[in-house]
Amino acid sequence: MKLLSDVLAPAKLNLFLHITARRADGYHLLQSVFMLIDWADVLHFELNATGRIERIDLSQTLPPDDLIVRAAKLLQHSAQVQLGATISVDKQIPSQAGMGGGSSDAASTLLALNRLWNLNWPLSKLLALGLQLGADVPFFLKGRNAFVQGIGEQLTPVDIPRAQFLVVKPPQGLETGRIFSDRSLERATKTVTISDFATQIFEFGHNDLQPVAAGLCLDVQESLSLLKGLGLSPRMTGSGSAVFAKLDRVMEAPQLPPLWQSKICSNLEAHPLLGWALCDD
Repeated sequence: MKLLSDVLAPAKLNLFLHITARRADGYHLLQSVFMLIDWADVLHFELNATGRIERIDLSQTLPPDDLIVRAAKLLQHSAQVQLGATISVDKQIPSQAGMGGGSSDAASTLLALNRLWNLNWPLSKLLALGLQLGADVPFFLKGRNAFVQGIGEQLTPVDIPRAQFLVVKPPQGLETGRIFSDRSLERATKTVTISDFATQIFEFGHNDLQPVAAGLCLDVQESLSLLKGLGLSPRMTGSGSAVFAKLDRVMEAPQLPPLWQSKICSNLEAHPLLGWALCDD
């Protein structure tokens, strides 16, 4: 039986996240830089002839209809595939962290099943499916660190120096909708350019969602205080609740309260699955 083992789905960090406007339809316009890191989920794919999409949880239990299952079924339906797949998931990226774990899983699932089922779909067709699954999925499909604009659909590759980061995820998570609907959210940050970002990179900008998130989730404020106490300059990633700080010296991950997670991560130059789908543009 055909297998694809140890398929990685890496997390991302938002080096900054500015909300520049709110459209009439309620969507927020943003600017950010998404950076891939080596904190990753590991997926294994086995071909089956039953036509069923089956998921086996190897670590934590996932929701029945998570983005992995939805991505697999969407590709299966769109390509009119009669084959199925058994997908085993070693979930390592924390959920409700702002690290894009679910979106990354969906992207790696599309790329892996495109190969497992011998579809040979170009990247453009997978991107169209990715947009149906979530705004961050195209970023992981394209596989490059990127300057992000619009509602998250405009991606421009950027080069980021190699560095290490301490990432801390407290037990409490945050729902993105609660933050974006908060009246106190800053929605008019001045737009910037890639050139602006390139002058500072790791010190550039801020996260407009952070003040709101810290008010809704005391764990966010505690995480920020913990990293500041280590002499670091922390920032929340995405809509949280994970926070991170660039490391300028060698250090070990700190002792944390029970149920907290931390990892010293390196950034990635490119996604491990870059090139699994051919570009056709």
